[in-house]
Amino acid sequence: MAGIIVLRPGVDWTATGGLFDWTLEFVIPRITDREAAERLQEIVDNNLRSLWIEDLSARAQQEIVDHWRDGLIAAGQQQLPDTDQKATVLRRLQELVEATYTAGFPGQVSS
Repeated sequence: MAGIIVLRPGVDWTATGGLFDWTLEFVIPRITDREAAERLQEIVDNNLRSLWIEDLSARAQQEIVDHWRDGLIAAGQQQLPDTDQKATVLRRLQELVEATYTAGFPGQVSS
């Protein structure tokens, strides 16, 4: 079952259920907004497979996006298993990072 992260209406990212969960689990321990972290954990624990980021506070949204931009790809390279699909999975993570810019979250486009 696939998961979806809606960054803004018309700007979303879909992934396999496992990658969706891993992407949320990446940020859960990193964000300071505990209410948002609990909500993300609830989504993972209950296999809800859907996150509308606008349901979170503006501060939590930006913090999540910042963590995805600053560390998601590197974490994927280090933590995800070395399989013949790893390059494809890393490209999917990069697509999420790129979508954060398309969605208009503040920050500079990474090089």
